[in-house]
Amino acid sequence: MANTPQSKKRARQSERRNDVNKARRSRIRTFIRKVEEAIASGNAEAAVAALRAAQPEMARGVTKGVLHKNTVARKMSRLSARVKSLNA
Repeated sequence: MANTPQSKKRARQSERRNDVNKARRSRIRTFIRKVEEAIASGNAEAAVAALRAAQPEMARGVTKGVLHKNTVARKMSRLSARVKSLNA
């Protein structure tokens, strides 16, 4: 348990950041799921639109430190390749 005033404050801050990061991660997953569902339904236009909406959200996750840069790059690449294969 935190004893010093500084460690108590850090514990409070950590708790708040955890909630914010959890919400942000959940939001990103929702955007990714929408792309996946559009791909599964075979609707190319909806998939492109969903991917365009998801990309900035995923990039924001990197800048906020929620996700690793390479993880997001890999996910974007794989999603965009699947969307592109729908159009072909």
